[in-house]
Amino acid sequence: MSAIDGAARHRAREAALQMLYQWEVGRVSAHEAVRTYWPGRDAPPSPEDEHADAVPDVVVDEIGRTYANALVKGTIERVTEADELIGAHLKNWRIERIAVIDRLVMRLAIYELLTEHGTPAKVIINEALELARTFSGEDPVPLINGVLDAVRKTLGRD
Repeated sequence: MSAIDGAARHRAREAALQMLYQWEVGRVSAHEAVRTYWPGRDAPPSPEDEHADAVPDVVVDEIGRTYANALVKGTIERVTEADELIGAHLKNWRIERIAVIDRLVMRLAIYELLTEHGTPAKVIINEALELARTFSGEDPVPLINGVLDAVRKTLGRD
């Protein structure tokens, strides 16, 4: 895969999280989530849209899309392993009780901890915390941070 900068990786992670949410809540396949996600981002705005002339804040280029799609596929393929790691580090909680988006943030980060050995663990965890803040708020951040740090230690990642 070609090099992808930090900001582009962040945008790709945001897109991957949204596709994972569609997969989890919409009960669609990974393929379907990816297939239906991108066309909505490429469609021109309707003439009635008051923001039709606005430049989108977030643009994911082809390299970013490839990265996002790989994150979705990989996270789904290793969801059982991620859930076992999450469950092993929850104190007085069951994974089913965690909000969907928070669970998905942790699954995505764990997939990266398992496979992205070129990315420092603290970068992966910080990205997960930023995704949680953006999509869920500040409240779940300590839980997500604690679980991911414990998983990091279990995996022997620095």
